[in-house]
Amino acid sequence: MSEVPDGLIYTKDHEWIRVIDDEIIIGITDYAQHALTDVVWVELPEIGVDVEMMESFASVESVKSVSEIYAPVSGQVITANEGLEDAPETINTDPYGDGWICRMSITNVEELSTHLDAAGYTALIGE
Repeated sequence: MSEVPDGLIYTKDHEWIRVIDDEIIIGITDYAQHALTDVVWVELPEIGVDVEMMESFASVESVKSVSEIYAPVSGQVITANEGLEDAPETINTDPYGDGWICRMSITNVEELSTHLDAAGYTALIGE
């Protein structure tokens, strides 16, 4: 069974969002990293780039496939987790901690309400 921590927001595309004031931290869920299996490479988003909600802006490659990462809200990429360049497997070992992908500013906070809470995400993945 996948870990789905309370206090985070989840997308239907299996990303998690941690809100910190007017910024967010984004990563992929435990469910997603299990589905991908061993992560071998991460294409991080470009710092300073403006993205629209649900625009592809990063990707995660595993031994099985490549998965696009979609911006859960409109905003600007502030920083990316450069530690993943040398240790992409951190997404597998600590998806909600050191395996985060990037931090963004939020242009439209209302977009967060279109996503799921932990209970909604748990129901989505059928666990």
